[in-house]
Amino acid sequence: MTTTQIAPKTTATTATADITDTIARAAAQNPVRIDFAKANPKAFKAIIALNIAATEHLDPALVELVQIRASQINNCAYCLHMHVSDAHKAGENPERLHMVGVWREAPHFFTPQERAALALTESVTLIADGEVSDEVFEEAAEEFSEQELGGLLALIFTINTWNRLNVTARKVAGTDERVR
Repeated sequence: MTTTQIAPKTTATTATADITDTIARAAAQNPVRIDFAKANPKAFKAIIALNIAATEHLDPALVELVQIRASQINNCAYCLHMHVSDAHKAGENPERLHMVGVWREAPHFFTPQERAALALTESVTLIADGEVSDEVFEEAAEEFSEQELGGLLALIFTINTWNRLNVTARKVAGTDERVR
């Protein structure tokens, strides 16, 4: 662009239309491999039931942070988009959402309980790299009641399941009807 040219203003409406078009093209170019809900509805419903049970005694903001962090680690753009959108709709501070992936470098954005949950999420999600250390588990146990800790673990298991399903199925970020 030369100095005499002026870039056109982008409005929120234009940007949204551009994103919607881009999502539609991506979905058309990368068809979903399997519709797991149709292929195995009983298992699909069981995962949903586990997810509901997992979140019963947990703060909704914490639930989204955990789901966002696991989705980042697992490279699940579909789930990451969904949970960031859900967090925004629930009123979560956008600055905190920007810091989830680097929470250790920006601990002041998160409560001690949230930091313990994020550490446990990382450790369980990356279990192939080693065990969940006593230190990480004990930190979480100090921040959560036993009932909450059980829910947190079930949540971490559930989001990892969703991530693996959606990455395997090649679900396209932005195509979840709940976030439109």
